[in-house]
Amino acid sequence: MKMKLGHLARACLLLAAAGGAMASSHREAPFITTAPKVDGTDFYMFNSYEAGKAGNVTLIANYMPLQDAYGGPNYFSLDPNALYEIHIDNVGDGKEHLTFQFQFKNTLANNGAGITLPIGGKNVAIPLRQAGPVTNSPDAPLSYTESFTLNVVRGDRRGGTRAAVTNASGGTTFFKPIDYIGTKTFPGGSYDAYANSHIQTINIPGCAAPGKVFVGQRKEAFSVNLGVVFDLINAPASFITNEANAAAGGKFGDMENKNVTSLALEVPASCLTQGTDKVIGGWTTASLRQGRLLNGATPSGLQASEKAGGAWTQVSRLGMPLVNELVIGLKDKDKFNGSKPYSSESRNDVTNFGDYVTNPTLPALIEKLFGAKAPTNFPRTDLMTAFLTGLPTVNRPANMTGLGVGGPLTEMLRLNTSIAAKPAAAQNSLGVAAGDASGFPNGRRLGDDVVDVTLRVAMGALCVLTGDTDALKVGCKPSDAPAGGVPFVDGVRASATDFQQVFPYLNTPLPGAK
Repeated sequence: MKMKLGHLARACLLLAAAGGAMASSHREAPFITTAPKVDGTDFYMFNSYEAGKAGNVTLIANYMPLQDAYGGPNYFSLDPNALYEIHIDNVGDGKEHLTFQFQFKNTLANNGAGITLPIGGKNVAIPLRQAGPVTNSPDAPLSYTESFTLNVVRGDRRGGTRAAVTNASGGTTFFKPIDYIGTKTFPGGSYDAYANSHIQTINIPGCAAPGKVFVGQRKEAFSVNLGVVFDLINAPASFITNEANAAAGGKFGDMENKNVTSLALEVPASCLTQGTDKVIGGWTTASLRQGRLLNGATPSGLQASEKAGGAWTQVSRLGMPLVNELVIGLKDKDKFNGSKPYSSESRNDVTNFGDYVTNPTLPALIEKLFGAKAPTNFPRTDLMTAFLTGLPTVNRPANMTGLGVGGPLTEMLRLNTSIAAKPAAAQNSLGVAAGDASGFPNGRRLGDDVVDVTLRVAMGALCVLTGDTDALKVGCKPSDAPAGGVPFVDGVRASATDFQQVFPYLNTPLPGAK
């Protein structure tokens, strides 16, 4: 299979990452830094590889970046005044046709009083989230609980048909576990069992088979040296241009000691696809109410400092990894976060942001910093092919036959649900670039090293693979990319075996105290 993919599949799949970026989407735009609870960090979408789960797709949307495990006493609850969504385009027109909506609610114990202690004849509310060790028991000593509803919308996210997703008992309320406060709150390694008890089987209206859902804190999965990347890629050229240094800095780099909050779904592929086309596109967004008024006389209670109302307004968007962080220009970062891949009002991504793909700045920065010559073929049609249309014979929608032909040119993570998943031990972190057709950029798995793939493609790897005759028909040749054959690395690389191999795949979060 590795060689049968040939240059076409390998090279086209490589270039998809170039539209992505070098890291996950942390604090990527000016406005989102003011609202970390709705800051989407990563979006993963892959054919499930848990034993016995063939035929399912796993969708994971991570939010709230750079969580320090010791971040008490409030830790990291999600925003009850926000709407978190995962969108699926299953006809290749750049619009959502299936949307999973998560809405959260925080409820104080004891009818709004929280946990109290008798102090000098008065019952006084404690300042902590917990008043003792936490168990799976419904009477666990928590000052407040986090719950959520999950709905599926078919059609437009606001005007389509909306229906409640239910649990195995027919209920519509799901619970989120409290974060991993520490080993005294969760003694004897009990956090795993506690968190796993929140993995729920779900019935999705319109789907013939059940799925699963989990929302909760997890250990950060993305591997990258963020400090190095944003300090003008602060590594010597001899280091970043040598594959032998792929994992010299460890598995997760700066993310090694961070947690994140994950919204994870396991959904039958047949529920996500439409007709005979097995390719889907996906992205995650978060929206806030258009009006958010600070309360001048804050009463007691949770979230009482503001009043929110008005239409939902999108403030975060994430499909391919880190498009907004390292591809979109600073002046358009907030605009990208508020945009859709395609709409009659905003047109499509190539209209709004196409220059950042056809004339990318990242290669020029690498050339300036390290002397490695950037590609000279403009517009960068090699990057446009997979970034905006999907990849021919791999994950391009059936109605899209080429650049500007068929569906609109839009950015999202695309997955061919008919390409069989590989077990963790057989996965290659470089995905299709190394002959593993079930990996990035055909979807994205937790162990896929999108950083190294991106660096190489941005510098013209596709042009080198295409040959002097431009056999791939992507508009460039080896002479257009003098550094296209350099094996760029960022010095951090995890693999699929570094994660759990069962849903929700992400690892147990780090405890706030040991």
